[in-house]
Amino acid sequence: MGGQNFNPYFPGGAIGMGAPIYNEIIEYDDGTPATQSQLAKDVCTFLTWTASPEHDMRKKMAIKALSMLALLGGFSYYLKRHKWSVIKSRKIFYTPKVTAN
Repeated sequence: MGGQNFNPYFPGGAIGMGAPIYNEIIEYDDGTPATQSQLAKDVCTFLTWTASPEHDMRKKMAIKALSMLALLGGFSYYLKRHKWSVIKSRKIFYTPKVTAN
C-alpha cells in the first residue's frame, strides 16, 4: 500500500489523497497548540461564519427585541397589578331584598 494514507471512512481503510491538515501547520499568536482537531474546529467555525454573515446583526436585533419584550412585559404586569388591585380587593356584600308578606 505504498502512497496510501489511512482513512477509516473509506472502503479498505486507505485512500490516495494525503491529509489536508496536520499538526503544526500554522502558529497561533496566542500560543494555542496547533493540533489537527484545533485546526479542524477553526476551519468549521470559519465556514459557519462565511455561510451566514448576517448572524451577528440578527443576534443583536434579537437581543434588542427580547429586551424590549421584557420591558413591556414588566410594565404591563405592573400596570395590571396596579389597575386591578382596587377591583380585586373590594368586598361585595349581597343583601337579598326582603319582601313583606
